[in-house]
Amino acid sequence: MSEVTEKRKNPFFESYGTPHDTVPFDRIRMEDYEEAFMEGIRRDKEYLDKTINNPAKPTFDNTIINKDDDDNGYYDLLDRVSTVFFNLLSAETNDDMDALAQKMSPILTQHANDMRLNEKLFERVRYVHRHHRRLTAEEKRLLDDCYQGFVRSGALLDKEGKERLRQLTEEASLLGLQFSQNLLKENKAFSLHITDEAQLDGLPQTAIDAAAEEARQRQQEGWVFTLDAPSYSPFMTYSTQRELRRQMYMAYNTKGIHDNDCNNLAICQRLINLRREIAQLLGYKTYADYVLSRRMAKNVRGVYRLLNQLVDAYKPAAIKELAELKKMVPKAPPSAPVGATIDFSAEKTIEAPSGAVGGAVDPWDVGFYSHKLKLKKYNLDAEMLRPYFQLEKVIDGVFGLATRLYGITFRENKDIPVYHPDVKAYEVLDRDGSYLAVFYADFHPRKGKQGGAWMTQYQGQWIRELRDKSQPSTLNIRPHVSVVMNLTKPTPDKPALLTLGEVETFLHEFGHALHGMFSNCRFESLSGTNVLWDFVELPSQFMENFAVEKEFLRTFAFHYQTGEPLPDELIRRIVKSRNFMAATACLRQVSFGLLDMAYYTQHDEFADDIIAFEKKAWQKAIITPQRTDTCMTTQFSHIMAGGYAAGYYSYKWAEVLDADAFAVFKRHGIFDQKTAQRFRDCILSRGGTDDPMTLYKNFRGGEPTIDALLKRNGIKKT
Repeated sequence: MSEVTEKRKNPFFESYGTPHDTVPFDRIRMEDYEEAFMEGIRRDKEYLDKTINNPAKPTFDNTIINKDDDDNGYYDLLDRVSTVFFNLLSAETNDDMDALAQKMSPILTQHANDMRLNEKLFERVRYVHRHHRRLTAEEKRLLDDCYQGFVRSGALLDKEGKERLRQLTEEASLLGLQFSQNLLKENKAFSLHITDEAQLDGLPQTAIDAAAEEARQRQQEGWVFTLDAPSYSPFMTYSTQRELRRQMYMAYNTKGIHDNDCNNLAICQRLINLRREIAQLLGYKTYADYVLSRRMAKNVRGVYRLLNQLVDAYKPAAIKELAELKKMVPKAPPSAPVGATIDFSAEKTIEAPSGAVGGAVDPWDVGFYSHKLKLKKYNLDAEMLRPYFQLEKVIDGVFGLATRLYGITFRENKDIPVYHPDVKAYEVLDRDGSYLAVFYADFHPRKGKQGGAWMTQYQGQWIRELRDKSQPSTLNIRPHVSVVMNLTKPTPDKPALLTLGEVETFLHEFGHALHGMFSNCRFESLSGTNVLWDFVELPSQFMENFAVEKEFLRTFAFHYQTGEPLPDELIRRIVKSRNFMAATACLRQVSFGLLDMAYYTQHDEFADDIIAFEKKAWQKAIITPQRTDTCMTTQFSHIMAGGYAAGYYSYKWAEVLDADAFAVFKRHGIFDQKTAQRFRDCILSRGGTDDPMTLYKNFRGGEPTIDALLKRNGIKKT
């Protein structure tokens, strides 16, 4: 045992001694990370030597899962510190963490390659894969995943091929990290600083108050708007200042293409080529072929079949939606007043130019006039609903939904350490009162936090076999699940009041959390959300369906001042407007899927101009004129740095599943506990222990069709 381990001063080196052995965020120092990383790598190498030098014949127990049988998680150190560090790198980073990430990324990638490309270890795995006997279905799936993991990581390559793969994966890892750090810097560098109150025209009071609070925190006069969703979205929807909307839109949609150190264009091009070369080195024609060989869609043809079906079904309706929207736009949009300043960085401030940019429906007009059209058609506005969606009540409603469906309850535990005061930690209890999971909820945007929303975990679920001479037993290690979002913040005068869209976001991520919390699998690598990528969004998108159900809204939507319930008339309008611009929204998602597939179905070296290629790649799903001075790719974290490369289609794939699944609940009752229990037993608790289509058919009784989605969106008559 090393000297650093014997000191045991680093919290990662010992039992945490916290409730449910949760991460002791309050005791972790910056210097603890690198120390734990390096010791974890040393222990991994020790484990590797122990395994490959075992004189016994390779078996499932002594080769595939022997790491699970160590005492006190000795060999799990690298997993523990990596989980904490990289989760916080997204949720609560700083310059020191960014620098350490840059330093450790190539070291960790090299270490992962050392493990995956070790010939002796692979030979043992291959022997077990060929000669296994009497394994359970779950053990067989783990064994196959393990074997395929080695093969897909280059275990069958010759020495020269393995060395080349090392180079490619290490470079891709570093570039993915740099992409994310550049994007965060670009997002945080911009602000729209307004000092003239007249330029707030049209904005709801909640947006004005939030901007005033942002200015106060920055020690500035007036109001500050940022590119974070709770600030950007209301501005683009309500501001009558067309020129300022244009500036906000252009700032948001040019992230990563400015002539500065955060330019992501070359990084994107290189990542596309690196992944193509990796796939071809492993024997696949394209990176998409490589990825999809382990997905429900199976192959490129299966993905394009879905995307083309959606274009054919939704494009006519989207064209009609656009025609209706154009009627709301004046022929000569009024010019905007002059005077606001835009902060592109701490060093640079420019004056906002005057005058409106011509065009029938420019992209910075879409949100504004869509809002006006929605008001005209349904007399419904997101701000009408905000007073009824106080965050604390929404939390009660979402937790209450889980209680009604599955019988679980949530109890805040302030003794569980958290990494920021915004974060709340809960103990989750099952129907019988037994401990089920720990749930962290991180709600609001802040400096050092990536935009968007996601679910992750600090501890996965698995069942550990405790063997002693007297009596064998097992211990079910329960998960520690986290949901991170960027919802509207409270102000000094008002609590956090959400939009309906933000409620849907909460439900979406909570669906992922339930997938993690309900897991009941033997092996961690198969538990929770460790499923095929185009299946993982089913539990999350399924939960979004409840957002417009009257029975659900009645449980928590009360006015934050009067306590009055959300009026029936507003609920009626919500339901009636559910499919407003649905076809346009669908084509937007499909366009992202087409762009993703266009990049990762490249056979030859990709040398095209990113911006020009992007416009051509998704043209089939675009119904409006395109700008040549904006770019999605350079901020498209999902497919460049977030694991969705050649997989963005999975959102629409899972939407077909979620619409089909929710139709069962609609038939039996949205709170029907028997249906919910079957959903839990067949899908939520099973992780990746079986083929996802098998799991789905066990719940549904048959394969899904696109019909339920078309009916839900009003494309096909019920």
